[in-house]
Amino acid sequence: MNETRTVTSEANGTRSNAARPPLWLTILSLTAIALLIALGVWQIERRAWKLALIDRVEQRVHAPAQPIPSPAAWPTVSAANDEYRHVSVSGRFLHDRETLAQAVTEEGPGYWVLTPLRRDDGTLVLVNRGFVPSDRRDASTRWDGNPQGQVEITGLLRVTEPKGGFLRNNVPEHNRWYSRDVAAIATARGLDHVAPFFIDADARSQSGSGPIGGLTVISFPNNHLIYALTWFALAFMLAGRLFVTFGGGLFRRKEPWSGFAHEAAGGLDAVARRTGSDAGTIGEPT
Repeated sequence: MNETRTVTSEANGTRSNAARPPLWLTILSLTAIALLIALGVWQIERRAWKLALIDRVEQRVHAPAQPIPSPAAWPTVSAANDEYRHVSVSGRFLHDRETLAQAVTEEGPGYWVLTPLRRDDGTLVLVNRGFVPSDRRDASTRWDGNPQGQVEITGLLRVTEPKGGFLRNNVPEHNRWYSRDVAAIATARGLDHVAPFFIDADARSQSGSGPIGGLTVISFPNNHLIYALTWFALAFMLAGRLFVTFGGGLFRRKEPWSGFAHEAAGGLDAVARRTGSDAGTIGEPT
């Protein structure tokens, strides 16, 4: 009987241990759960940051136009503090130094017309006057839209776009531009004392057959909540799987141990557990 009890205990222990995953797999799973939760929290924080950014930009865009930063403040101009500010600037356009950068807008494919504006203090500001389709790329097709005297421009302050567009680099030596890289354009056109930002002119700055202004697209994708829920869901599913795996060994109902053991028929210590008219004898242990 002692042997039977030992065998039963060993069988239960083996079954419990077999249900438990290896230690290294458990540690890896717990680490993955912690990482997924951390990613979800990070996305929640990113969402709060994005909502605050959208609110700041909305306030800047709809605020009254203010003069552009002075040359002394140019080194401190940044996207976080100044992007999309509603600004105004006055001066004279240098139409012979304009640059065309490829663009795709609601008007179709074409070019942004970037023209230096010389201010009264001699400094220059690059102005994105707006969009022209490919058939009006040549400046001679829009002379009547190029003001020659003093002008007042209002629009949105934009930070420079260095290096190029998506998978396409600017090629200044061939006059191919895919982004509005202020420093590179200034160098290619031989311009000095240029502001490190440019101005997206609004629709009111358009004249005659000149470029179409006011096409700035302000869009900030905000999918952080979806990302956060995805990370949290993955963490929950992994934790649930780990719980079920451990539960199979820790919470499985064990069969109660019985003091009676089945013996082969005819044995000296035979135990009969049947009842009824054909029940055998119950032998006392010796």
